[in-house]
Amino acid sequence: MVTTSVLVPRSDFQRWAARAGAAGPLLFTAGFVAQETFLRDDYSPIADPISALEADPSGWIQQLNFLAFAALLLIFVAGLHRGIAATCFGWAGPALLGTAAVGLTLAAVFPLREDQAGVAYDPGHHVISGVTFFSCSALALVVLSRRFAADPRWRDLARYTAVAGVLGLGCFVMLGRFAMPEGAPLHAVAGLLQRFTLLAVTFPALVTIALRLRRLAGRPLNLIRS
Repeated sequence: MVTTSVLVPRSDFQRWAARAGAAGPLLFTAGFVAQETFLRDDYSPIADPISALEADPSGWIQQLNFLAFAALLLIFVAGLHRGIAATCFGWAGPALLGTAAVGLTLAAVFPLREDQAGVAYDPGHHVISGVTFFSCSALALVVLSRRFAADPRWRDLARYTAVAGVLGLGCFVMLGRFAMPEGAPLHAVAGLLQRFTLLAVTFPALVTIALRLRRLAGRPLNLIRS
């Protein structure tokens, strides 16, 4: 049995990609919390989804928040793909995470608007952004867990990432079926449930993965061959 080491080169891009992956969820959260705290007296974090911040005249701030998060997530995706041992169809996880970034971009391009009564509504296509982000980010975690399991440096995160992905898919179904639609039984707490999905499930997983990428960049990968 022979053990060999493969050095993954430490590059400035890889370091910045890991930082982008950790900063994206944190900055996005700070952005929407600041808006709902200081700019919107009529906004309810419990009832209103984050996208409803776009419906206000100051909604351009949340549009920029979506775009900034999307850009950071795409940078992270590129670095993450390079930082995990290659496997068959290993590109699928990063590709799904990149598609989630597209969902964030669509949220900015097709924002919610306010009607004459001041109620936020979707003038068209915004729902696609939510479906894309929440479904693809959850699926990305499930698929990435399989690639993590094949890499000794990431293997201890495989189960956590898989569980987070499955929980994210469950939350996606819950939001789409029971919370977001008008008249749904949990519509009154749709904002709270959306924030739970992000802050308790999706974002912690992304930050954990980003911190691992930053720590492991440039360390040798031991491959055992018999």
